[in-house]
Amino acid sequence: MLKFVASTLRNRDYDVVAAADGVEALEVLGGATGSPVELVVLDLGLPRLDGFEVLEVLRGWSQVPVVVLSAHGQEEEKVRALDLGADDYLTKPFGVPELLARVRAALRRASVPAPAPAGPFLSGDVAVDFVQRRVVVRGHEVKLTPTEYRLLQELVLNAGRVLTHQHLLGRVWGPEYLGEHTYLRVFVRRLRRKIEADPTDPRCLLTEPGVGYRFAGASRS
Repeated sequence: MLKFVASTLRNRDYDVVAAADGVEALEVLGGATGSPVELVVLDLGLPRLDGFEVLEVLRGWSQVPVVVLSAHGQEEEKVRALDLGADDYLTKPFGVPELLARVRAALRRASVPAPAPAGPFLSGDVAVDFVQRRVVVRGHEVKLTPTEYRLLQELVLNAGRVLTHQHLLGRVWGPEYLGEHTYLRVFVRRLRRKIEADPTDPRCLLTEPGVGYRFAGASRS
């Protein structure tokens, strides 16, 4: 699998650094200061440290996009990987076109910001500076992955409006992800853990049952 993924990406002119196990993967990522890694393709079935452990450690200090590969398509495993900070989940076996499409989508989400107003967004304890892509909650900066930021930005730019599941999936992930309701549910939970005072009783990011989500309240300076 390592050889297949690496050669597939190299043949499409991507620069690839390969790691054979979880420990080596973290060493490679931790030492990539000169030429930062733009995307991680992470197999869950790694020796020494498995993909879940790598993802948990990585998210302690990096928000680099991560596409997870797994031989299992169970909902629980997908939710666990997304909950730990994965941006996408690809089940084996998969073809070259699907792998390349997921890689392109992850890189696109990370590199192409959605249009944003010049002024910051302020609502209660949450402040979003669209120019610097900074999120401050209760006076402390919150680190978001590129996908988390795009989801939050779409919600706050439409604060007070109910955004349907289909709208959010299409705008944040792309039209090929319209059926991935699990992604949206998990990412909303991730955002709540980062911006809500009590994630179990959200006051900002609200659920509209059977419809979608709404960011409550807004003001702009």
